[in-house]
Amino acid sequence: MTTPRVGIYPGTFDPITNGHLDIIRRAAKIVDRLVIGVARNDGKGPLFATDERVEIVRDDIAHALDRSTADRIEVQAFESLLMTFAESVRASVIIRGLRAVSDFEYEFQMAGMNARLNDRIETVFLMSSDRYQFISSRFVKEIAALDGDITHFVSKRVAARLADRYAKRRKG
Repeated sequence: MTTPRVGIYPGTFDPITNGHLDIIRRAAKIVDRLVIGVARNDGKGPLFATDERVEIVRDDIAHALDRSTADRIEVQAFESLLMTFAESVRASVIIRGLRAVSDFEYEFQMAGMNARLNDRIETVFLMSSDRYQFISSRFVKEIAALDGDITHFVSKRVAARLADRYAKRRKG
C-alpha cells in the first residue's frame, strides 16, 4: 500500500478569490489529500480574523467543488513556520500559485529557503489560469471597500461577507 500524497496550499486567504479556488481545484488533481493552510498573519492586518477566514474557505470549497474533490480537502489555520506546519500534516508537496513573473522571484526564494529547512518536501508551482492572473485579495478588498462590483473575482458568498464587513466599518 502506498502512502497517500499530501499537499499543502498555504496562504492568508483574506479573502479567498476565484483565483485561489482555481489553484485548489487543480492542486487537488495532483495530490491524494490537500490541506489548505490559512496563515494567522496579524502583521498583514487581515480584514477577517483567522477563524473567519477558515470558515469562509471551507464554505467556498463546499459550494464550488464537487463532493468527491471537496471530501479530500481540509482547511486548517496555522501560525508556525510553513515547513513545521507541512511536517505536522505529513505533506510532501507545497503548492504555490504564480500569477505573473513578478510573483516568481519571491516564490523562488521562498522555495529555496524551504528546501534548506526540509529537502523532503517539494514545492510545486501552478500558473494561474489566464482568466485569474490579475486577481488578488488586496485588489478585491480595495474594490469592495469602495462599493465596486467584485462578483467576477469572488463567489457570491464571499462578496456578501465583504459587503457586510465594510458596511459595519462605515457604521462603526
